Amino acid sequence: MNKPNTEFDVVAAFRDDFPALKKWTYMDVAARGVLSKTTRAALDAQIDDRMMNGGDKDRFFALIEEARGRFAQLINALPEEVTYTKNISEGLNMVATGIPWKAGDNVVLCPELEHPNNVYAWLNLQRLGVEVRMVKPRDNHIPVDTIIARMDARTRCATVSTVTFAPGFRTDIDTLGRACRERGVLLLVDAAQSAGKVHTDVQRSNIDALTVSTQKGLLGLYGMGFLYVRREWADKMQPAYLARFGVDLGDAHEAALGDMSFKLAAGARRFDLGNYNFAAAAAVNASMQQLLNIGTQRIEKHVTGLVHALAQGYVDIGVPVAGGKPGPHLAGIVTIGNMSTNHYGSDDERFNGLYQHLCDNQVKLSIRRGLLRFSLHAYNNLDDVNRVLELSRAFLR
Repeated sequence: MNKPNTEFDVVAAFRDDFPALKKWTYMDVAARGVLSKTTRAALDAQIDDRMMNGGDKDRFFALIEEARGRFAQLINALPEEVTYTKNISEGLNMVATGIPWKAGDNVVLCPELEHPNNVYAWLNLQRLGVEVRMVKPRDNHIPVDTIIARMDARTRCATVSTVTFAPGFRTDIDTLGRACRERGVLLLVDAAQSAGKVHTDVQRSNIDALTVSTQKGLLGLYGMGFLYVRREWADKMQPAYLARFGVDLGDAHEAALGDMSFKLAAGARRFDLGNYNFAAAAAVNASMQQLLNIGTQRIEKHVTGLVHALAQGYVDIGVPVAGGKPGPHLAGIVTIGNMSTNHYGSDDERFNGLYQHLCDNQVKLSIRRGLLRFSLHAYNNLDDVNRVLELSRAFLR
């Protein structure tokens, strides 16, 4: 008897923990992930305790610290280098407003391949005399060498997505990180499309700040995110907003005021603002533990194998695949069609028809910048890939 092919099946029990996969071929984690039963149970327990007992603040705070530590473990950071946000946009703005800018300083980015929220945060600084240096993409990739070339003695920050939301290519973070560290430039990354799916080591990659929301690859809820800031940088930053949790009063009660003189909390904790989204923290705390149980290196290998199979399958069908044949540029996302500025459909009606055909057959995907976008996680398997390719082949022949 032949042994079952488990090459693309990281942990069958993990897939079985997601009820939505019985209904959908789900390839839309770049927009939002689906919840596992384990995550739902943790959320239910949190809500039930709040409903029946009013909740216990000490347990709530213990949960916050546990989740903070798990995210730190996920990216190889220290817990004091992690703070909470409500989303990526807030994390980007915390860094943008926390850097001690002087008129004439500059930031470098590639706006055409960034989410708009990683553009407006920097345009907003122009009123302070900060120059926003914009570089053009190259073959739909963020050109790290050009970003490095545009740096000078007044460059304070370079910001990029680890993986672009469209067309979904990796950025050479390691090369950019080395250059930034050598020049004393803060490297800020938007990890929306990599956290939880791509192995991330902020120390090895010389990443100074990283922001993420919890509803995508971390498989949690909307309304919460994390921001990592390397201790050396965080301790030089002044938060735009300040609350009690961002102030170091030792073991004093959360409502203690102190003597009106204050010291900022060490590291990224100075960005903590008021009470937390405890329900979202309970959810992502559970889902991150599931990811850690598998291991992000194993998850990345699994997901990369799947997207390579999907991209090659579309190449074989004769469909235009962003980036062409699969290679190291892929990281959990495959996009097909022709790139444009259209977020509501493709400029090619054939791909609008294919999108609708896939949706009608219970495939979850997105359209971004005119491209059909398939985004996978550890709960996908080769059967999902083959089903999407078969549906596409039948529609396009």
